[in-house]
Amino acid sequence: MSTSGLSVLELHEVSRWYGNVVAVNDVTMTIGPGITGLLGPNGAGKSTLLSMMAGLLPPSVGTVTINGQPVRGDVAAYRQIGLVPVQEDLYDYLTGQQFVRLNADLQRVPDPAAATARAIGLVEMAEAKDGRISTYSKGMRQRIKVASALVHDPAILLLDEPFNGMDPIRRRQMMDLLTHLAQQGRTIVFSSHILEEVEQIARQVEVVVAGRHAASGDFAQIRRMMTDRPNQYLVRSSDNRLLATLLLADTSVRGVRLRGDKALEVETDDLGQFGHMLPRAAREHGIRILELTPTDDSLESVFGYLVGA
Repeated sequence: MSTSGLSVLELHEVSRWYGNVVAVNDVTMTIGPGITGLLGPNGAGKSTLLSMMAGLLPPSVGTVTINGQPVRGDVAAYRQIGLVPVQEDLYDYLTGQQFVRLNADLQRVPDPAAATARAIGLVEMAEAKDGRISTYSKGMRQRIKVASALVHDPAILLLDEPFNGMDPIRRRQMMDLLTHLAQQGRTIVFSSHILEEVEQIARQVEVVVAGRHAASGDFAQIRRMMTDRPNQYLVRSSDNRLLATLLLADTSVRGVRLRGDKALEVETDDLGQFGHMLPRAAREHGIRILELTPTDDSLESVFGYLVGA
């Protein structure tokens, strides 16, 4: 498979709303060749962004372009794009091969039979190609959707939560395939709410929270922003008052609050230092740590911090 040229996706001040509900709010980003992870919690607006990138959904305001040309309504642009939607609704009465061939025919691929076989081989579905989609597992459905998106050899591949339902072996194989495709010069965007998925293959990370563009950079930059944020913990010990005094004396601790006599609420600016200091202080003063629980470790709280939510 080969690409006819490098493609750059650009979103400029893009917003999308449904009535009074704002799904995407003033997003600007530039996505070039390689793998870009669109990272954010469920409901962040990732699917809406991908639909606008694919030209399926017009932005309420702003522009989405490929190499400077608007995507929406441009048949030539559509032929450059392969989309793997998150929805599992497929033509269940078709076989996997028929489903992929359908997209090859719609895209007017010169040799649709050969293109179909090649795409199915890439996702390792050759043995199951004659089975009806209704009999496929979730992971198999994901792979046949990827084959359908690849059958016309697109320069841009957009994937919405592509690893859902895949076992670890198939997930690794799909990641290897995407990495190989990116090395050929394709522009690949995949959405995920799982940090580890993005970390393994994404060259660039775009973080989206509540429809807003929260952060942009390589994974190391994004990880550092998340690690450096204030972290909150619930701590129970055999002597909460003494432990509170010890914690407040350490530079890594921003604040401590007693929750009755049963627990402490602790906020720290330096997770690494706090992780070393707490057990040492407890040991030196004969305090037993009964519970240490993060209270804000969800993706929503982590990403919310990045946008000041």
